[in-house]
Amino acid sequence: MNATALGSICFNIGHSWEKEVAKVSKVRKQHDWKPIVKCSIKGGNSTSQKAVRVGVLGASGYTGAEVLRLLANHPQFGVALLTADRKAGQSIASVFPHLGTQNLPDLVAVKDANFSDVDAVFCCLPHGTTQEIIKGLPKHLKIVDLSADFRLRDISEYEEWYGQPHRAPELQKEAVYGLTEVLREDIKNARLVANPGCYPTSIQLPLVPLIKANLIGTENIIIDAKSGVSGAGRSAKENILFTEVVEGINSYGVTRHRHVPETEQGLADAARSKVTISFTPHLIPMSRGMQSTIYVELAPGVRVEDLYQQLKLSYQDEEFVVLLENGAIPRTHSVKGTNYCLINVFPDRIPGRAIIISVIDNLVKGASGQALQNLNLMLGYPENLGLHYQPLFP
Repeated sequence: MNATALGSICFNIGHSWEKEVAKVSKVRKQHDWKPIVKCSIKGGNSTSQKAVRVGVLGASGYTGAEVLRLLANHPQFGVALLTADRKAGQSIASVFPHLGTQNLPDLVAVKDANFSDVDAVFCCLPHGTTQEIIKGLPKHLKIVDLSADFRLRDISEYEEWYGQPHRAPELQKEAVYGLTEVLREDIKNARLVANPGCYPTSIQLPLVPLIKANLIGTENIIIDAKSGVSGAGRSAKENILFTEVVEGINSYGVTRHRHVPETEQGLADAARSKVTISFTPHLIPMSRGMQSTIYVELAPGVRVEDLYQQLKLSYQDEEFVVLLENGAIPRTHSVKGTNYCLINVFPDRIPGRAIIISVIDNLVKGASGQALQNLNLMLGYPENLGLHYQPLFP
């Protein structure tokens, strides 16, 4: 991907950050890989041979649809199986007309799915339903789970926050948390990856390097986060009806949002001690996009410039995490439809504090894009395959 073109096409909005983006135009270290299996996928998304046969469980939801959109341009992954229990027997075009140009298999119920011709699975099912389904899948499959069911290592914590006991504790021990840029080496060797939530992704990417470097305090982290409505999923709910959302903003999950323990788990790993955050999410009347505005205390003797330089050092060789030029404000428009996370840090007017802004597309870097990035790693492919999408602007 030409990152300079990326900046000129989609980010020419008052702040120039081409200098930072140009640094990620360098080709990342390309893994030597060999196709796992050569197959011609009947009813798949290509008539040519594909190296890996992919199944998408829960293909009738937003994250499932986004996986299919991204896979359309993947040179090695072909879609061999789609499931959606309530839409079984239907074509994907009848559920998502925008995917009708692809030659995809019809939807089937999970109980009727044949996994003998599948090498890897994206599990895009709701939390609470995923554990038992994954437990019953063939052991040869590589699995990326986009639900919350395997993100929390402590199964008692899962029960506390999700209101039901964990049904696959033996699999929880095997699951690897899939924050790609932070846990890349663990993900490479995993069979089951728990894909991070959207809010935790937007929060951990800027905070983990700063906490590891002991540049910020961990006792007074305040996070004001905002998400587009697609983060609530596709099911019919009164609070996400057009008339309930449009021309307004509302907080939800105040003090008890389910992404809190996941975020604290990742930050505690970075700090090697317990971390407690103050986190409030808000629903914004837009389809997709997410911004986390994070307020932190500087460690003694640390300047805001030190935070900036640490983020620059941490992500200078990363393709999908970009630190903007000093003073440039990240915007959700600038990442729409892409796997990018844009970050910047600003001095607070209160001495000793800093403000960090992080933006992602909640359906891509916050879900399906990071999932594809992870599966690429798990199978030994360059992790950017299928993810070279330009942002949609305006």
